[in-house]
Amino acid sequence: MFGFFKKGNGGDGKKQEPSFCVESDLAAGVGLKMPSVHESVNFMYQKVKEAGLSNVADRFEAMEKVRCKFCKEGVSCQLCSMGPCRITPQTPRGVCGIDAHGIVMRNLLIKANMGLAAYTYHCREAALTLLETARGNTVYEIKDPSKIDALAQILGVDTSLPLDTKAEKVAQRVLETLSENKTSTFVEALAPESRKEVFKKLGITPKGPMNELVDSVARSMTNIDGDYITLALAALRNGVASAFGSLVPLEMIQDALYGTPSPHECTVDFGVLDPDYVNILPNGHEPFVGMALIKLAKDEKFQQMAKEAGAKGIRIVGSIETGQEIMARVECDDVFAGLTSNWISIEYFLSTGAVDAFVMDMNCSLANLKEYADKYTFKLIAVSNIIGVPGSIRLGYEPGNEAKVAEEIIKLAIENFKERRNKQKADVSKFKQKALVGFSAEAIVNALGGSLDPLLEVIKSGDIKGIAALVNCTSLGNGPQDSMTVNLAKELIKRDILVIGAGCGNAGMQKAGLETVEAAEKYAGPKLAGVCKALGIPPVLSFGTCTDTGRIIMTAVAIANALGVDPSQLPAVVTAPEYMEQKAVIDGFSAVAMGFYTHVSPVPPVTGSDKVVKLLTEEVEGLTGGKIAVGDDPVEAANAMEEHIMKKRELLGI
Repeated sequence: MFGFFKKGNGGDGKKQEPSFCVESDLAAGVGLKMPSVHESVNFMYQKVKEAGLSNVADRFEAMEKVRCKFCKEGVSCQLCSMGPCRITPQTPRGVCGIDAHGIVMRNLLIKANMGLAAYTYHCREAALTLLETARGNTVYEIKDPSKIDALAQILGVDTSLPLDTKAEKVAQRVLETLSENKTSTFVEALAPESRKEVFKKLGITPKGPMNELVDSVARSMTNIDGDYITLALAALRNGVASAFGSLVPLEMIQDALYGTPSPHECTVDFGVLDPDYVNILPNGHEPFVGMALIKLAKDEKFQQMAKEAGAKGIRIVGSIETGQEIMARVECDDVFAGLTSNWISIEYFLSTGAVDAFVMDMNCSLANLKEYADKYTFKLIAVSNIIGVPGSIRLGYEPGNEAKVAEEIIKLAIENFKERRNKQKADVSKFKQKALVGFSAEAIVNALGGSLDPLLEVIKSGDIKGIAALVNCTSLGNGPQDSMTVNLAKELIKRDILVIGAGCGNAGMQKAGLETVEAAEKYAGPKLAGVCKALGIPPVLSFGTCTDTGRIIMTAVAIANALGVDPSQLPAVVTAPEYMEQKAVIDGFSAVAMGFYTHVSPVPPVTGSDKVVKLLTEEVEGLTGGKIAVGDDPVEAANAMEEHIMKKRELLGI
């Protein structure tokens, strides 16, 4: 194994530093030098720096000086009033009696709980939106009835019913499955039999996600579970519940409402912001308000209102994962302009002076944006009841009021344009990059002529050695923004390994030009380049957002079923080279539970327990077939992933 954790209580009782630990070079990359791999971010960072505004790169650099080693190792606990407790050789147990191994794993489970909660919240919102759409109470329509039929078959709903009736019953059943107190219907219907055997043997077959969440949050309290093994099993069970019980129905519902993604070209990076337009940026992870904004912005009445205010018109510009959700399904045109970037870029593209409304749904909105709204004259609007950004206008979205909310946003944005139109703006027009987006399992099958067979053949022949799912946030914890993501992706495709991208890292690869057909000739190995040329696809396929983890897992299941093997036997790996927040943690447990080698960077806060480290990086492989690997060097990480893929190929005899 490369660079696996070595820190822990050694035989001599001393702490051993991990072999890969070196001083972070990020300090050399911030300041006025290079906080990002992207020229657009570095350009705007200097503008923000000159303006004296707080920003993510400077805050990260400041925090590097005060970080707590106990927190970084995962051996601190603040759950009860007798804490905080810190585990050292002199204080090997917390006041409650828990040891380092229990504290480390419990802290990790708490993060996994948050990730499961976020995905389940989103799934619930999607099901409620489908329910009201079926009842005729929203501006949406069912664009892909086949997804309603697929859900109906899983959920035991009569597929011969009229579409609206069927959709209503499907929505109601999805809501019921979220809190099932028995084996999850989605796990039972969709997980391969070989995986279900593994889940049953380990005791990680989940109930509905909400019930699993109740159990694991209760388990995470003081004086309930101090055993790192049972805590780890709970995290794996949450991972299964998340992938099948929350993410699969979530994306199937959004496909039904807004269309299943299909490949098309769009534009990304800061240059999508034209200051002569009223620019409205839906930001977060849920596409509901963003889709309503696009629908209303296509109405000539609102376009005329913008023109009367002196603008060329109204544009909806995607931001973060909400933008990815929209961009996967909507063609770029005069109304939908494309995608700005991922979350670390937020302060920088808001400081261009070209934004009129920043519309925040349930995820990824920074808490300090009011100072940017005041300086650069835009409206800060929260449309989710769980968003609490100080100073924002609250226009709570509920299924059925989306048209009213969208109209109010458009009117606020037009009024804002009148105020900001003559103020100074940064010229970011040169920062544009084309990207081929909108891939899905269905799109891949269509590109292959209606069957997975051609893909299986090029995998068997070695023209594609294997597949790497790069599902990722973006972080400054292991270098400049998107540096690890982009460089690792380049290393993988150079080795004829096809990359599937999702999450904030997907935007990083899009902006770096890796999701174009031309990227194959420029960056891919000769065999992968030949496949890409023959199919007209990039070497990095855009699967959308972190919520598409379920879609990616189901694609892997389909490939495994076609080959007649368990998913753990596939020449496939998962990587999160810039994981950042709690959704990434639950995604990691989903991948390991499904039997996948899962690379993560930066190093998670678990190095204070040698037992947890050994469990995650070695022992779990004998249980699920998957394991965690770490490493901050893209070449070494790619070497290890390629080695794993080649071993899987050898075992399959291909």
